[in-house]
Amino acid sequence: MAQVEIRKLSKQFGEVQAVHEVELQAREGEFLVLLGPSGCGKTTLLRMIAGIEAPTSGDILIGGRTVTHVPPRARDIAMVFQSYALYPHLKGEGNLGFFFKAHKIDDKAAEERIRITSEMMGIGFNQLLDRKPATLSGGQQQRVAIARALAMRPKLMLFDEPTSALDPELVDEVLSVMRGLAAEGMTMIVVTHEMAFARDVCDGLAFMDGGVIVEQGLPSEVLVRPQCERTQAFLSRVIGK
Repeated sequence: MAQVEIRKLSKQFGEVQAVHEVELQAREGEFLVLLGPSGCGKTTLLRMIAGIEAPTSGDILIGGRTVTHVPPRARDIAMVFQSYALYPHLKGEGNLGFFFKAHKIDDKAAEERIRITSEMMGIGFNQLLDRKPATLSGGQQQRVAIARALAMRPKLMLFDEPTSALDPELVDEVLSVMRGLAAEGMTMIVVTHEMAFARDVCDGLAFMDGGVIVEQGLPSEVLVRPQCERTQAFLSRVIGK
């Protein structure tokens, strides 16, 4: 059974068809990458899976359970945004703990989860957790954001271009964390333009254009021998294929 199954998922904003009848699957522990030009529907697709946007039609299944109309906090899904989305008035520990207060998880259990997640991410208390976002670098803020998502113990992690807002020297810091998650078997769907990272780490790759999935398959197939002219044109621009 697929851990994630998307069935004919569509989203329309007025006259604009942002996503059209997308079908997609990811097995448990699979790392799936979404590629495509800006405005092709990648982020909208992630936001529908996360429950942030309501689809116009279609279904979303997680672990065989339909969650299309289930509230976000009941979906076992965590999303990491390109802009970090940390609460600026809270220190790192407060950002991690905010979820637990919303779900009425007792302080002792919350502290243990924060400790385990912080150790997994290599985040020391004095280094990051006792500081507000404004005092952290972009890479450090993104690490806190990923730790916050992991503390929810999700079945699925969604990443929307997690390195696009980072300075080039900080990109490897975040990609290293994601490589570790992939090695540990976290199911992930990632929107990224980091082609070398996608080629080396992901299990499957889907190329979107105009709100539809044009081509999908193994990274060695799609990146090296793309069949669709639109995929070929995109890759020729971003990696000089």
